[in-house]
Amino acid sequence: MRGKSSYQSGLLLVFGSAIVWSFGGALARFLTIEDSWTIVFWRSVWATAFLVAFLVYRDGFGGTLTQVRRLRWPAFMVAICFCTASISFVVALKYTTVANILFVQATVPLIATLMTWLLFGERVTKPTLAAIGLVICGVSVMVSGSFDGRLSSVGDSLAILIAVAFASATVLTRRYSEIPMVPAVSLGVILASIIAFTQVQSITVPAFDMAVLISFGALNLGLGLSLFVVGARLIPASIAALIGTTEPVFGPFWVWIIHGEIPSLRTLIGGVIVIAALIFNSIYQLKLSDNSK
Repeated sequence: MRGKSSYQSGLLLVFGSAIVWSFGGALARFLTIEDSWTIVFWRSVWATAFLVAFLVYRDGFGGTLTQVRRLRWPAFMVAICFCTASISFVVALKYTTVANILFVQATVPLIATLMTWLLFGERVTKPTLAAIGLVICGVSVMVSGSFDGRLSSVGDSLAILIAVAFASATVLTRRYSEIPMVPAVSLGVILASIIAFTQVQSITVPAFDMAVLISFGALNLGLGLSLFVVGARLIPASIAALIGTTEPVFGPFWVWIIHGEIPSLRTLIGGVIVIAALIFNSIYQLKLSDNSK
């Protein structure tokens, strides 16, 4: 009974993280700040505050210090990946649509699968290879708008960098399961805030923007990460990947409803291909897992 309860809790937590993350683009569009580094700095500061508070609440001061002492080089690599993804997301919003960024991010599970195959020789099934091929086609359709000036090549490149960074963090976490994920993620946002502070024009922001940044950092980034790292340990990776498609599906919807930012036809077509490939692969992995039991 406890196993079933833990499984259901994992489903709800991962679903909750996807919903929380899906509001990131909509929140960012409320900001009037022009300097991306100012946004990165304050978002990272508030995310750090939330994650540290979460660690202390969950594990106490002693437990938190114990986890920090357990950090090794894989954790620092994971931190660099999250730092890269966090900075790239904010900067990419200046150059491309929320839909483009989120649909490209949906490729993370399949990029991670491809990485484990190339780096560690883990077996990849033919259906998964087919799904990877579909993802490549979908992303190619989305970023093709950059070539005729309709979208920014900088924005699309950053979206791809975000996906690669998240995939790398996923691979490292699976390979080194002893990594304390919340401290590693916390280290990543701390690193992002330090880098942003060295580049920022001014840390002074209007009161309204600060209120948005608190939500953007503490809730969207910090709460989202906390829900995900706790929930993902309770359910299979394929299920987590399938639930994760909620973010790229709802994210562009919130921005469209709230801000009127309509995705381009190429983005929608490419996004549908990417989501379909991810769902197809996740369902296949589930059936494979059930048959092996």
